[in-house]
Amino acid sequence: MAVVGFTKLQAIMRKGAGLDIAKGHAKEITDIVDQKVYDLLVAGERNAKYNSRDVIWVCDVPITNGLEKTIDEFKKLEENLEVKDVVETMAHYPATLALEIELENRLPEMAGGLLLTMARIMKAVKHDDRTVDHDMINRAKEVLDLTV
Repeated sequence: MAVVGFTKLQAIMRKGAGLDIAKGHAKEITDIVDQKVYDLLVAGERNAKYNSRDVIWVCDVPITNGLEKTIDEFKKLEENLEVKDVVETMAHYPATLALEIELENRLPEMAGGLLLTMARIMKAVKHDDRTVDHDMINRAKEVLDLTV
């Protein structure tokens, strides 16, 4: 299960970056975002352990200023993601620590912010093209891998 379905992903891509996405690219994009949410939680887990806690708090997750701004912009799109969908997706990844409820409730916003970030990276890569293709997705993944 992905953090977001095709229809909602399509709306986020259109509203957030003016991109059109084919159904065939949806899984590729959501798999990348799933992994990036997990990567943030892994860093949060490391910070929680460093602070001798067995629960990951919101403040443990390394949300940069830029990602926080994009999360705020995602909220303005009014394309809310469901907590249960994101939590179910993260349940498929290995974890040793629990999440505080506040962090669990913020996961959809984090996933949405990452989706919007990815959309905007794809738009920046090929600013004159509205149609998402495999090359755009790969380039956006490369940038996310370097930064998140």
